[in-house]
Amino acid sequence: MPNKTLLVGILACLLCFSSFAQKKKKKKQKEELPKEVVIDSIIEPSKPINPLSPAKAAFYSAILPGLGQAYNKKYWKIPIVYGAIGTGVYFYINNNKEYNRYRDAYKSRLAGFTNDEFYLDSQGNQLTTPRVTTEKLEDAQKFYRRNKEISLLVTLGMYALNIIDANVDAHLLQYNVDENLSLAPHYKLNEFDSSGNLGLTLNFKF
Repeated sequence: MPNKTLLVGILACLLCFSSFAQKKKKKKQKEELPKEVVIDSIIEPSKPINPLSPAKAAFYSAILPGLGQAYNKKYWKIPIVYGAIGTGVYFYINNNKEYNRYRDAYKSRLAGFTNDEFYLDSQGNQLTTPRVTTEKLEDAQKFYRRNKEISLLVTLGMYALNIIDANVDAHLLQYNVDENLSLAPHYKLNEFDSSGNLGLTLNFKF
C-alpha cells in the first residue's frame, strides 16, 4: 500500500512538472514572436493634370519669348532666352549694317562715282586709288549677306527653342514624382519550420 501511494505521488509530481514545462515553453515561444509593426501612411492626392498647360506655355512663349518660362515658374531661364535671342539679333543687325556699307559703295562705283567712303582716308581726304577695290566690294557683300542669313536662322532657331522649352517644361511639371523613399518593416511566417522572418522593404518610384 505505501508503495502504491509513493508511486502515485511520483506520477503526480511528474505530471505537474511536465505541465509547468509545457506552459513555460509556450509562454517563451509567444514572447519570442515579434509583434507586427503597422505604419500608417498618408497618401496625398496628386494635383490634377491640366492637358492645356503645355499648349498655354508654348503659346505664351510664342507671343513673348520668356513668358512661357514665367508661366512654368522657371524664372531663371528668362535671362538665358533673351541672351540667346539677343545675341542672334545683334549679329544680324551688325552683318546687315556692314552689308549695306559695301553695297552702297559698290553701287556708287557702278554709277561711275569715286566719292564713296573707301575713296577717302581716315581724315576724309580724297584718294587717287580706293582702299577697297570693286572686286573686294563684291566679295564683302557676299560675305556679310551669308553671315546675315546665318544670324537670322540662328535667331529664329533660338526663338523656336524657347517655345519648345516652355512646352516640354510644362509637360514635365505634370509628372507625379514622389521624392520621398518608402521604407517599411515586414514580417513573414516561414511555412517550412514555422519560424518568423523580420525585414525591411524599400520602395521607390521613378
